[in-house]
Amino acid sequence: MFEGQDKAAMTWYVSLLGNSAIGSIERYGAGGPGKEGSLVQARVALNGREFIFIASPVKHQFTFTPAISLLVERESEAEVERLFAALSAGGRVMMPLDAYPFSKRFGWLADKYGVSWQLRLRQ
Repeated sequence: MFEGQDKAAMTWYVSLLGNSAIGSIERYGAGGPGKEGSLVQARVALNGREFIFIASPVKHQFTFTPAISLLVERESEAEVERLFAALSAGGRVMMPLDAYPFSKRFGWLADKYGVSWQLRLRQ
């Protein structure tokens, strides 16, 4: 749940990842449980996979966690580095971009919205 930052997040993710597009967007109308114009849900294709973004008019005691993350593999080291730099800006690095026994180039981060990403070079 992006708590009002849904449009910025969707637009940013689509700009970073190829084969991505914002699909349908459903927003609250007048008299709905959420503020008029705020997000109910949206369908967004990222890297060719569809995700449903949701928001809630209720403030919860939780947000995104690294318990689940989006794994993105790329063919080139330069592309992994570009995505890592962009996604980690304003966020939190959990595993620096480096070589690990399971991957020649890998990094794990939470972006500025709190969404967890694992990036690695396809092997």
